[in-house]
Amino acid sequence: MPAKGALRVAGCATTVGARLVATVVTATLLLAGCGSSADSDKARPDSGRASSGVRLPPRHAGFDYQLGGAYPPPAGVRVVSRDRTDPPAPGLYNICYVNAFQAQPDEADAWPADLLLRDAHGKVVVDEDWDEPLLDIGTAAKRERVAERVGRWIDGCADRGFDAVEPDNYDSYTRSGKLLTAEDATAFITLLSRRAHARNLAIAQKNTLELADQRRRAGLDFAVVEECAEWDECGAYADAFDDRVLIVEYTDDGLRKALAGFGDRLSIVRRDLAVSTPGSDGYVRKVR
Repeated sequence: MPAKGALRVAGCATTVGARLVATVVTATLLLAGCGSSADSDKARPDSGRASSGVRLPPRHAGFDYQLGGAYPPPAGVRVVSRDRTDPPAPGLYNICYVNAFQAQPDEADAWPADLLLRDAHGKVVVDEDWDEPLLDIGTAAKRERVAERVGRWIDGCADRGFDAVEPDNYDSYTRSGKLLTAEDATAFITLLSRRAHARNLAIAQKNTLELADQRRRAGLDFAVVEECAEWDECGAYADAFDDRVLIVEYTDDGLRKALAGFGDRLSIVRRDLAVSTPGSDGYVRKVR
């Protein structure tokens, strides 16, 4: 089964309206000054530290996305993202992946029943592409409870020596049948940001371009994005996150387009959909 997170952008960017989000957000960010170098220097200094003890990923660094299983990083890699169940790679900048807004299919029973989002008929709302129940973050009380459980995973990432955390499915509210809102998602990830920063971890925004203009309010430090070149979104992410953007493309065309537009600014890698390990059928990793 493909790693959680693959094609999250493609799933919600297949309409003309979704593609227009990039244009709207880019304009909003520029008007707000998010792309301003002066603002960037104040909020995200070139020292690579967001605040005391929190170290940001280097810009335009060799990157590998290893959610399907840890393996020795190829030469030139300085930043690696791995699942929270895997160890960090020695000597590199390590990002810890957690599925924060949805329950893994084999972990759904471990969640209290009332923390799984339910529709008006009491049926659990499921992301059918991944068979993952959505977590109920629709009230402040439930957000606190979910954040406490996810926070223990974040603590585990810190204890194991990771530098940052990548909470997936920030955009799950778009699959909730309007039971959850963008404000619910932003309020929840703000709780995760506080937990991460308290443990000296940076925290990434995963995809979800439509909320990029909330990144400072939410406390998000950098972005991990999938297929932004496919949907002409890389520039908007670069503006929002001061070029601290890690791009995963899943096609050769996407890789070529990302490199043509941002190869001298952003971290870019082409992986296979399963984000598999070397030696596996279908394993792909390209950087050019």
